[in-house]
Amino acid sequence: MRIISYAGVTKPSFLLVHPELPALAWKLQLTSISPRIPRTREKLVGLTTRSQHSDTGRTQATRYADSSVSKTKSSRLGQRQRGPSSLYSRPSLLDMKNDKVANRARVYDFLRGIGIIPDELDGLELPVTVEVMRERVDFLHNLGLTVEDINNYPLVLGCSVKKNMIPVLDYLGKLGVRKSTFTEFLKRYPQVLHASVVVDLAPVVQYLQGMDIKPDDIPRVLERYPELMGFKLEGTMSTSVAYLVGIGVARREIGGVLTRYPEILGMRVGRVIKPFVEYLENLGIPRLGVARLIEKRPHILGFGLEESVKPNIESLLEFHVRKESLASVVAQYPEIIGIDLKPKLLSQQSSLKSVIDLGPEDFGRVVEKMPQVVSLSDKPMMKHIDFLNNCGFSLEQMRKMVTGCPQLLALNLDIMKLSFDFFQKVMQRPLDDLVAFPAFFTYGLESTIKPRHKMVTKRGLKCSLGWLLNCSDEKFEQRMDYDTIEMDEMESSPSFDMNTLTEPRSDESGSDYDSDDDEYA
Repeated sequence: MRIISYAGVTKPSFLLVHPELPALAWKLQLTSISPRIPRTREKLVGLTTRSQHSDTGRTQATRYADSSVSKTKSSRLGQRQRGPSSLYSRPSLLDMKNDKVANRARVYDFLRGIGIIPDELDGLELPVTVEVMRERVDFLHNLGLTVEDINNYPLVLGCSVKKNMIPVLDYLGKLGVRKSTFTEFLKRYPQVLHASVVVDLAPVVQYLQGMDIKPDDIPRVLERYPELMGFKLEGTMSTSVAYLVGIGVARREIGGVLTRYPEILGMRVGRVIKPFVEYLENLGIPRLGVARLIEKRPHILGFGLEESVKPNIESLLEFHVRKESLASVVAQYPEIIGIDLKPKLLSQQSSLKSVIDLGPEDFGRVVEKMPQVVSLSDKPMMKHIDFLNNCGFSLEQMRKMVTGCPQLLALNLDIMKLSFDFFQKVMQRPLDDLVAFPAFFTYGLESTIKPRHKMVTKRGLKCSLGWLLNCSDEKFEQRMDYDTIEMDEMESSPSFDMNTLTEPRSDESGSDYDSDDDEYA
């Protein structure tokens, strides 16, 4: 028998760590050679046994680790199933959603309890607690807003007192908006409480200053038209101003126009301003004349074209105002196209019919010469009729005088009495002269009547009252050089001249915050 010796077998550790022999290959080698080395069988068996025990230990360790991981996962799953009993657990999204729904329901119940309908608030971010919502409602009540006001715009409840309301109100106060007007301001434009002072409000104020509105006037403009605070500068505001300048409104007048009627900044050119201007042009008022009317009384742009202007023009025609006189009527008294006209026409026609037997045609002439007659009060008008009657005029004469000069119904009675005394005692003319020229009462006694009468008397001229008074001072000076009085200069009564409306303005404009008073109201 040949005995083969393997020196390396006695040191299995060398083979175990050999980098070129995997463990499995090493085992196979031991199995294949073990029958051939009986002397070392016990050692090999011991080595194999130790190796098996090592493998078994590793397997058990792995199983133990897997068991630990499994137990950990099971423990976490159990915690999730049991709910937030652990100190480190968090509520689920479903729990948070349920809490939010419950809080909102409590807030809604509070609002309903005080009379506020929260139906429009579903998509709005609201306070989580009833206490915070109560603070907002109390703050709005302190500003003067009622439950009805809040229901008109419930979205105001989405404004934070500290982040929205107080900054906006502080800014308005610093501009000069009076606290006494805050309530009305917010009732008309509660959306201002959502605005950003820097992004939304300050640019509008700067724009108004750029339109030559005086800083002291800006608070009054905002009080009159708070909706301005929500307009975009590149939108309606800029286009309306540009259009007005384009039709002839003087650039230096824009500040005054906007101060007196800031609502213009919210009017669309194509829908409101342009159709209004073109309609007045079609009546016979030149475009530049319309611009002058807007400069003087910008509020006429607020008269609804379909709702007011056109029906009033139809009423004038119905009451025998001639079509060719419509432009003159509107130019003299622009308010006539904005008031509730037809009842006034009926009332005045009836009154004049009853006291001086004025017919429908003559009433049309009265309106043409003095359209303000529609706004005269009955009692003062009757006092003027009584004055003429006391002067000795007959009913027919009074009717002729009122038809020729309706201003007699609105002049200052004390001045009329002084003028009549001078006419009767100094001028010593017959009453028929006044019937022929009733406008005598419209001229200043000291400034015109007395000095001209003195000059005519000195020259020994005999003339009508119309020739004496119905001309400028320059023209009268020329007449004093005449040897005779030409018949073509015998003017009967003054009439409105449309050209005076388009003459260049000589007066300086001011943008002081004044309301236009109706001198005949």
